[in-house]
This record gives sequence, structure tokens and C-alpha cells, in this order.
Amino acid sequence: MKFICSTQQLSEICSNVQRAVSTKSSIPAIEGILLEAEGGVLTLTGYDLEVGMITSMDARIEEEGSIVLNAKLLCDILRTLPGEQVHLEADERLTCRIKSGDAEFTLIGIPAADYPELPSVESGFPIALDCELLRDMIRKTIFATAENDVKVVHTGVRFEVTQNHLRLVAVDGFRLAMRNAAVEYSGEDKIFVVPKKALGEIVKLTAGEEEIRLNVGRRFIVFEVGAYRIVSRLLEGEFLNYQAAISGKITGTVRVNTRQLIQSIERTSLLITDRTKSPLRCVFEENVIRISSTTALGTAHDRVACESEGEHMEIGFNNRYLLDALRVCDAAEVLVKIGSPVLPILILPTEGDDFLFLVLPVRLRTE
Repeated sequence: MKFICSTQQLSEICSNVQRAVSTKSSIPAIEGILLEAEGGVLTLTGYDLEVGMITSMDARIEEEGSIVLNAKLLCDILRTLPGEQVHLEADERLTCRIKSGDAEFTLIGIPAADYPELPSVESGFPIALDCELLRDMIRKTIFATAENDVKVVHTGVRFEVTQNHLRLVAVDGFRLAMRNAAVEYSGEDKIFVVPKKALGEIVKLTAGEEEIRLNVGRRFIVFEVGAYRIVSRLLEGEFLNYQAAISGKITGTVRVNTRQLIQSIERTSLLITDRTKSPLRCVFEENVIRISSTTALGTAHDRVACESEGEHMEIGFNNRYLLDALRVCDAAEVLVKIGSPVLPILILPTEGDDFLFLVLPVRLRTE
């Protein structure tokens, strides 16, 4: 294999593909990037057996071939090369020479035959979406996925595709995030759960792009955006019956300025650290929310004006869970619906149903 191409372009592509590479595995090949030079095109692949990324670029191919190179070493080398072009040549003994300007490196590669084949999705369900819309929907839900859960399905985001409507839902046992949007879709209804890692890559790769295409199979999904294809397995299992969770009794409704509420929570959370964990105490009264915290470091009190209806009550919360939801609302005001000190609250837009966040309460100690 022998080719010449732009150093900067190859470096940028390798940096992207590297994110799909396994950082520690008993299979050396999946710690590398597969390079395939054929027909005037250089194709690069990264795959950690869960999420795969494949893309291609123009190159002057002088000798066709393929090799797997350690992803971290390759990216580090490309990032520091001095010349505008890079020459890469690999021989039959898998010795790979990388040269640019006066710099030259020699790496020992791995046979391309050792690299696992990426899954393909045949006769799947094609869905085309606006990139900015999907980025926003992922941003408003991905934070609520579970980090470690007995149910692996909760470590991903649930997609519900119906006639001209898309809903994304994420839960982690303590909170729920939902985002709804109207889309152009007339195929059959489809429900699937995509791992968090794959969606994180979609957010990074869709910046500046207009459209992303999804091809959904029974066990895998392929995202096509720009010159990249992201392949991911789908998560299996029984997802939480979230409809039951969001349809609980409501006894009070509060309309509040989002920015003012965020700033108040941030101020009163200054005393809450990993070493001094304590619930945030929120007292919902007539046209005011009183917020306070008490830890071994001291106490903090604040208040936020609001418009309220219904019962008054005191509820404790994990401050981070409240802030995570409020920071992605992108609305000047939100509605907070409360039921009781032991029931979750709902955070909604003042009009429509674009988003919904549910946060479970934390038991407060009686003073």
C-alpha cells in the first residue's frame, strides 16, 4: 500500500475516527484504525464492537492495499507532522513508513484481515432528519441516560418514530427527559434505543451539516451524515413505562423565569460539593420559590419570584438534576408542576409540548 494525501485532512479524519476505536481491548486490531487504499480513495474505519465509524477521502493511490495502525500513535504522529502532504507506505511485512517534510516514522501494523467486519443494515427503515433538529433533541435528552444500570436499555435514548412525529426519551431512575418534534415521515411506526456513545458522536459530526439519514435494522442502526457513516448496535430490553411516571397527580403549577431560577439554584448550590452532599430545599409558596441548602460548610438562602397556583409545599432535590434539566430548556419561562413532597416534579414549556423533564424528589430531614 502506498499513497499521498493532505496531512491536515488525514489528521482531522483520523481524530474523528479515533473516537470509535477501543482504548483497551484484548483484540489489538480494534485499538487501531483500518486504512484501505483503493481506486483513488482512502477509506478509514474505527470500530470498538459497539459503535463503528467509517469515512473516506481523496488520495493519490500509488499502490492499493490495506493495513491497521494503532489509532493513538497514528493520530499523535499526524498531528505533529510538518509538511502539507503525508506519504504513507506499507510493505508486505506490515512495516509502515510515514513521511512528511523532514519527519519520518516507522510503525508496525496489523493485518487488515484481523479487523472485524462492521455490521450492515439491509432492508432497514430509512429516515431523513434535519441535523440541527436532531442535535437539539439529543442534547435535551442524552444527559438523563443511566451511567450504570441493571437494565442496559436505560443507558441509551429511546426513539419513537410515528407518522410525522419523533420523540426521544431518556431515563436513569432519578429523572426523565423527553423531547418531541414534528418531522416529515410517512413510514411505519418504529421504536428503538440507541446507545449514548453513538449519539454523542452524532452530535459532534453533524455540526454544519443539513441532513442526516438513519437506516434502522432489527439489531443495528446506521447514521449517514456528510462523508461519515456511524454504525451502532441497538439496545434491547424493556424500557421504563414512562407514561405512567409523567401522568401522576398534580396539585400545583408554578410559572417562573428560567434564567432566574437557574441562577438562584447555582448560588444556593455553592455549599454543596462531593464531600458535603446535601439536598436542595425548595419551598413553593404564593408567587415565590424559597431555595436553600445546609451543609457542614454553612447555609445558603435565596428566593425567586414566580406565578403560582395550587397547594404550597416543601420539596427536596438533587441540585445537579434540576440544573441539568433547566439548562437545556432554551425557554424564557417554564412551568413547574408539583404533586406532593414524595412525587416527582415536571418541567414543561409554557406553551406546546416540545420538551418534558421529570425530576424525583429527595427526602428532607426535619429540622
